[in-house]
Amino acid sequence: MTAPAWAALPPSVPQMPWNTRRHLCAALLRACGWNLRGAFPDVPQVVLIAAPHSSWWDGVWGLLFKVAIGIDIAFMGKRELFVGPLGWLLRHLGGIPIERTAAHGLVEQMVARFRAQPRLWLGIAPEGTRRRVAKWRSGFWHIARAAGVPVLPVAFDYATRSIVIGEPFTPTADLDADLAALRAWYRAFHGRNHDVEP
Repeated sequence: MTAPAWAALPPSVPQMPWNTRRHLCAALLRACGWNLRGAFPDVPQVVLIAAPHSSWWDGVWGLLFKVAIGIDIAFMGKRELFVGPLGWLLRHLGGIPIERTAAHGLVEQMVARFRAQPRLWLGIAPEGTRRRVAKWRSGFWHIARAAGVPVLPVAFDYATRSIVIGEPFTPTADLDADLAALRAWYRAFHGRNHDVEP
């Protein structure tokens, strides 16, 4: 069984082998009319941001795409969740347990992870909630800048039933300008329940 052409990934991207589970997820996405637009960059490390995050369906479609494409995108979760069967499942899906009470903060923990892991794609929802927000959380920017890795914007576009991959963005020293530039890119896309605030 071979992967479909749309699932081809550049060699530097952390990825999983092709298997039946990936084939089933790809078939389900096609049956539901979802497609992938754009191309993943050939980089081993990136902070991937996904928006607009307006529905729990975003997680469903995002997870199906992750498995179908075979891209190994990590995500953060509080350490307390990583116990028993749930903990095994979260780790299996790419979860990284975070110690929220540690002496070193979240940014420092993730920067250390990037330094220790030559191939790491970290996924973050900058809105931090499914509700409409006027301001993004800036943790992703601080992580990317401190780790020296690009930000990769990815959009959920329900108008075209697409997941859209943007161009890698290198953070500058100007947080406000960077956030404004990234948010401007998202204006062309429409979430299930709301868009990214201008």
